[in-house]
Amino acid sequence: MKILLPFFILFSFVLFSRNACAQTTPEKKITMRLDSARFNDFVKQVESQTGYYFYYDASKFDSLTLDLDVKDLAIRDVLDQVFKGSEFEYSIDVQKRIYITQGQKIITQLIPGLFEPDLAGDNGTIAYAGPENDAKEKLLSTAESKLHEIGIKKHRITPGNSTITGYVRNAVTGEPVIGAAVFITSPSIGVTTDALGLYALTIPRGKQIVRIKSTGMRETQRQVMLYSDGKLDIEMRESVIALKEVSVKAGMDKNVVGTQMGTVKLTIKNLKQVPTVFGETDLLRTVLTLPGIKSVGENSTGLNVRGGSTDQNLIQYNDAVIYNPSHLFGFFSAFNPDVLKDVELYKSTIPAKFGGRLASVLDISSRDGNKKKFVASGGIGLITGRLTLEGPLVKDKTSFLLGGRSTYSSWLIKTLDNENYNKSSASFYDVNLHISHEINEKNSLFLTGYISDDRFRLYGDTLYTYQNQLASLKWKHTFNNRLYSVFTAAHTKYQYAMGAAGLPLNSFDLKFDINQSNFKADLSYVLHPKHTLDFGLSTIYYKLHPGSFQPKGPESLIVPDELEPEQGTESAIYIEDKFEVNPRLSITAGIRYSYYQYLGPRNVNTYVPGLPIEYIYQNGVKEYGSGKKIKSYGGPEYRASIRYSVFDNLSLKVSYNTLRQYIHLLTNTMTVSPTDIWKLSDNYVKPQIGDQISVGLYRNFRGNKVEVSLEGYYKNIQNFLDYKGGDSLIMNHNIEAAVLNTKAKAYGIEFMIKKMTGKLNGWLGYTYARTLLRAIDRESPDAPNDGNYYPSNYDKPHDFTLISNYRFSHRFSMSFNFTYSTGRPYTPPIGKYMIDGSQRVYYADRNQFRIPDYYRTDVSLNIEGNHRIKKLAHSSWTLAVYNVLGRKNPTSVYFQTVGGKVNGYQLSIFGQPIPTITYNFRF
Repeated sequence: MKILLPFFILFSFVLFSRNACAQTTPEKKITMRLDSARFNDFVKQVESQTGYYFYYDASKFDSLTLDLDVKDLAIRDVLDQVFKGSEFEYSIDVQKRIYITQGQKIITQLIPGLFEPDLAGDNGTIAYAGPENDAKEKLLSTAESKLHEIGIKKHRITPGNSTITGYVRNAVTGEPVIGAAVFITSPSIGVTTDALGLYALTIPRGKQIVRIKSTGMRETQRQVMLYSDGKLDIEMRESVIALKEVSVKAGMDKNVVGTQMGTVKLTIKNLKQVPTVFGETDLLRTVLTLPGIKSVGENSTGLNVRGGSTDQNLIQYNDAVIYNPSHLFGFFSAFNPDVLKDVELYKSTIPAKFGGRLASVLDISSRDGNKKKFVASGGIGLITGRLTLEGPLVKDKTSFLLGGRSTYSSWLIKTLDNENYNKSSASFYDVNLHISHEINEKNSLFLTGYISDDRFRLYGDTLYTYQNQLASLKWKHTFNNRLYSVFTAAHTKYQYAMGAAGLPLNSFDLKFDINQSNFKADLSYVLHPKHTLDFGLSTIYYKLHPGSFQPKGPESLIVPDELEPEQGTESAIYIEDKFEVNPRLSITAGIRYSYYQYLGPRNVNTYVPGLPIEYIYQNGVKEYGSGKKIKSYGGPEYRASIRYSVFDNLSLKVSYNTLRQYIHLLTNTMTVSPTDIWKLSDNYVKPQIGDQISVGLYRNFRGNKVEVSLEGYYKNIQNFLDYKGGDSLIMNHNIEAAVLNTKAKAYGIEFMIKKMTGKLNGWLGYTYARTLLRAIDRESPDAPNDGNYYPSNYDKPHDFTLISNYRFSHRFSMSFNFTYSTGRPYTPPIGKYMIDGSQRVYYADRNQFRIPDYYRTDVSLNIEGNHRIKKLAHSSWTLAVYNVLGRKNPTSVYFQTVGGKVNGYQLSIFGQPIPTITYNFRF
């Protein structure tokens, strides 16, 4: 009886459907007028006039109002008018039931042709080609129910595998869906889409159901009849919530099943959940909440990743390197949140295609822009404002994205109760432009431009300016169903200037700039669905102008000075093999070989052989002509990682990396400064070489909704650069004599628990980490701490962060952030003495003291606009309080001599709560 019951229900449904269609009666017309009425009032009037009944989730419509004036219209015409341009869909069945859903249309009748004769041929499968999508809807349900025939149709399907390739795109905007899982369940085979939304799935020929999942998108599927290699593009809709609350998250098991470790992917949604200073969504400050990532101070966006210095991070925006990722000396990041798509951070297993930095890679991608319609969005806060425009240049083929951001913060500085501050000013702006163009199915072009400018005038005297400029052109080409490529050309320029005009006799201009041009080719060859080979090459040309010091005006007595330019090339080739041996064991192994040349023209200082590199031992200069090789370095860089699944929800991972770095940031300040000096490797400044081994355990709970990870690492760095005490780095013609080659070791443990679904979500992270340095020449008089190990400037052993978000309703949500860390080390003066009538200061051992520990609490409240369907713009308000407890966290410690006595002082940047309010809009 139980077996017959489903067939009975199905037969009754079909019979009733046909009878109902045969007995259709004329539909009643609707006449009504509503002014700012609640949706529930509209429903009652329709039900009373027509006999139809509505089924919907009332919580979605509690704040929705509508205006309506109709006369003698059919029910479908009224509903079309009500829901036009909204995210809601309606469906009507034969029993006069109206279902209202969000983003997804419910199928209320059986698929046409379900009981038609077999059209497939030998294999006995049902071949169904559903109704054509009409111009009005193009419903996703049609694409799901249709049988897609792929390849060259044959009378009989031969055994074996074929490859389906295509793009997964957002159905509303036309943008690629990155990291979407495309798979079949029997047998279990799957792949993920790349940064352009491209996938290549090799599966057995015949009838298959291909499923597609992605974070924040509704799960979809395609029925395919696979004859041979072919193409299938897929569109997905965003976060659908139908009659029941459903949330589909793809890749939630990647924490366990992925081979890479120490990799974090953040979406713009993650970034906007973290309360930040001045109410501006900040990419880098969000990254700083992750385990293993620190900053030396509150006013610095320089990243210290697993014991690395700030220059050991490769930060790139659409494949172009950015050298200074901050605005206003670290108070804001340089990235407009409205143009970003996602961010991927590699700190442990760094893919072989990346090189040139030791600590991490921060790969930032922008959105492509809406290919369907024109959209404007932006935000207005107390200190900054932003505006983004996007839309199609050629519908469904070419789109643009233009974003601008600026600050009007000078008014805030002038309100400070200090006469000197009243003469100060600060401002910045940045502009992003991105154009994407799909030439055909196998070729796409992407053009990106970015420029930023910062100006800060202190006390009306000294003006600091610095700019980032970058451009990149990317060509994505598909050779065939197995071989894919991305070719990229990019150029980056970073420059700073400092000008003092207070006293005409001492006025000056100081300038520095760095130019980098690079080309790279990245290719992927799919040997097998579970076996991929990545390979490619890259080359970089560097040109640095280390400094120009010039008098400002004819009255200035400043002596002109200019350092010689530096130039060099860095080239590399790589190959990396990704292989899933079996469901429990995956291996990734690769090698990258890099080669660097330091080139002329250049006059190179020479020193007395066998003696330390000191100013007093310089014995001459050696001249090199243009393009002549002065010095070269190179060597292999090994990458390997293994994942072993102990259970389905528990895995063990091990990775090993070797990396080389040929460009260095020289600084003798605690925080990152725009006036820090970049230096290429040369005869005396050797490339840094880092080796890192990591081990991690990963466990998921509650159906992959909760992720837990525990990672440990040990890192060894050769030729780590530190500074010698008392030496100046600016306009130094013997810069090699001012730096100290050290050996560094870093080790630590990172713990993280993350829940990204449900009303309450967020993450908790704890890090214990140490970074210790020791001079290579331990006998040198310049060796700190008598040649023994000493903490680095950013050595902060304990770090704890809690990020939590709670959604009260669809309109109201709240975020909470708590951060604690050990105070950073510093070196205080402990005495003074006289030498030849001159007073000298005696310092303690380097970095043997620490400033007080740091902790801070932030909260924010996000209020979405009402859910009225027809309105000019969708808007939201963000109210935030940074440092709710008003903790005076010391940023630095300094000392002054008063009355012959040395006194210590602490400087706090944000020593009180900072409330902010931001209005966000989208047309």
